[in-house]
Amino acid sequence: MRQNPASRRSADPIGVGVLGCADFARRRMLPAMAGIPSLCVTAVGSRDTGKAEQVTDEFGGTPVLGYQNVVDHADVEAVYIPLPSGLHPEWAARALRAGKHVLVEKPFAPTLEKAEQLTRLADERSLVVMENFAFTHHSRHLAVRTMVEEGRIGVPRLITADFGIPPRPAADIRYRRGLGGGALLDVGVYTVRAVQEFCGSELAVEGAWAGSDEELGVDVTGQALLAGPELAARIGYGFVHSYRNSYEIWGSEGHISVGRAYTHPADISSCVRVENGGRSRTLEFGPEDQLTSLLTAFVRTVRGDTDPEPYRSAVLAQAALVEAVGLRSKC
Repeated sequence: MRQNPASRRSADPIGVGVLGCADFARRRMLPAMAGIPSLCVTAVGSRDTGKAEQVTDEFGGTPVLGYQNVVDHADVEAVYIPLPSGLHPEWAARALRAGKHVLVEKPFAPTLEKAEQLTRLADERSLVVMENFAFTHHSRHLAVRTMVEEGRIGVPRLITADFGIPPRPAADIRYRRGLGGGALLDVGVYTVRAVQEFCGSELAVEGAWAGSDEELGVDVTGQALLAGPELAARIGYGFVHSYRNSYEIWGSEGHISVGRAYTHPADISSCVRVENGGRSRTLEFGPEDQLTSLLTAFVRTVRGDTDPEPYRSAVLAQAALVEAVGLRSKC
């Protein structure tokens, strides 16, 4: 376990530099950061200083013109990257080379090669890299993992994961190929991560299909079949569906269902349905901000209280499987 010595010694709040003024950052991530005393937004960068000022007026920090000036900012210890996915590898690399820890929105990288380059940079500099799959930090997800590990539904045989949203406006950034658009890299990555949470890294893509918008040049829907040593998985995703956001685990003795699985609102209770032995029950969980749990884990890892290796390994496994699904979809 390698740690950043400076981070380990410091008890001051971690200064966070934010690259861009993305809607998700303003609505969800920055409010969550504001509620954690061990984090402090110190700089917000934008190509438009006026936008950066609007964000810093609400959440604090210095408005900065340009992303590189945030990366180089003396009071920035960690960089949060909510930019379009096609820009993630470039700016994660710049931040790591500048000696900053990195929290990046999904996907961390579109290929295993890129992910390996970035995690190698982090390892060489004893820095933390983490990808924002906040649902994996929610207490109900952790409860599901415990139930599966304890054999509450017997031996898992099939995992299904779906994430679909209705079509977006034509100008939506999700449709811009040059910025890493497309359904797999936007909503599909959640389903890939969900099956990996229970199947581990020994998954092979047995078949995949993607439907594309020929005019836009991006995938708008897709499915894949995956197999491990003892179980199989099916994922479905896209921008041409009614809303669906769930995963299910079907075992030899029972079944677990999780609705609104990946982006559950912080102020609404959630539940997990468990069926076994011919009986069905619903486990209820109170309101919980999974982003707060994610950020708390990030802080602990930066401060050296948690081993960063599992997060690096997760980044690599995720990139490898997403790339494999994408390549198989083109066959």
